[in-house]
Amino acid sequence: MAHLCHAAIALTAAGVLAGRKTAAYPALEPDLKTAGAEFVDSDAVIDGVMVSARAWPDHPAWMREFVRLLRETVPVAEREQTAA
Repeated sequence: MAHLCHAAIALTAAGVLAGRKTAAYPALEPDLKTAGAEFVDSDAVIDGVMVSARAWPDHPAWMREFVRLLRETVPVAEREQTAA
């Protein structure tokens, strides 16, 4: 799962971020802490299968980590066999 900027608000409402490390728009830090998440002020934060970032300037690092995670989780050879 990848999320960016203010998407963390919806995830906190769903209870998904409690106990997890996450980045988000910096003004949301108090909301994330209240929801039980650990706010990390970084361009790409990985916690298990979740990759998060603060805002659009973080897109290069965020997408690089998300694609890396996808490749590790679903190797190309496995996807090719499933598609056949």
